Amino acid sequence: MADFSKTWTWYNGDWHEGNPPLMGPRSHAFWLGSSVFDGARVFEGVMPDLDLHCARTNNSARALGMNPTMEVGQMMELTNEGASKFNKDHAIYVRPTYWGVGEGAGVISVNPDEIDFCLTMFEAPMPTAPGIRITSTAFRRPTLECMPVNAKAGCLYPNNSRCLNEAIAKGFDNALVCDMLGNVAELATANIFMVKNGIVKTPVPNGTFLNGITRQRVIKLLRDAGLQVEEQTLSLDDFRTADEVFATGNYSKVTSVLAYDTSEYGTGPIAQKAKELYWSFAHDQL
Repeated sequence: MADFSKTWTWYNGDWHEGNPPLMGPRSHAFWLGSSVFDGARVFEGVMPDLDLHCARTNNSARALGMNPTMEVGQMMELTNEGASKFNKDHAIYVRPTYWGVGEGAGVISVNPDEIDFCLTMFEAPMPTAPGIRITSTAFRRPTLECMPVNAKAGCLYPNNSRCLNEAIAKGFDNALVCDMLGNVAELATANIFMVKNGIVKTPVPNGTFLNGITRQRVIKLLRDAGLQVEEQTLSLDDFRTADEVFATGNYSKVTSVLAYDTSEYGTGPIAQKAKELYWSFAHDQL
């Protein structure tokens, strides 16, 4: 039995503590994978970009052919309500989720109007490690022609898990994942940045990975601070010869990459600047 942290889930008008059973074996998502979700954060009294995360949940549902049932404002109100159930000093992960219940044409497709929704919130401390160490992986990001990479869809994550498990088995924390052409796309769990000669570079969104909300926010913050940020095609060798590397994502926000295989970086000044800018932005939302 999994040992979950303190968790509350809103479903069908009520809050439920723990890990309530919400899906039956005939539910479309149970056996055919029609689920989407998003992740937001509550920490230190702030909920940065919560509206954008809620909006992306609905966009992801539409990308899988499901008609969302919750307005962005409703999800935000529920998040505020749910946050009151936790210690205000504890960081929380916020996960709105849709999943298919009914079968559509030919059983395999989902019925767009027979879907369900829940909002789960659970304690998840903000990472405090100085950074992570990454390696390459044999697995790659799919394209839109074969997977719904334009959604934050549950069916994509077994591949992310393969990438991550391979990296961990090799003694690293995360994997640098390429697209089908061999260009760097992202980490297994976050978007990726590198710095060379003072210029910040990050893979251009090419339809194989989500253009993350925290990624977009950090790009804007860095540019507003006068730094040059370029979105471009990048290779594994570009990262091997980088001056510094860092990652962005909702769960950890901004994370320094200390090393890529044998290339050592430590925490660079621009990665540290990105962290400081993001924390300042988040607390300015109070």
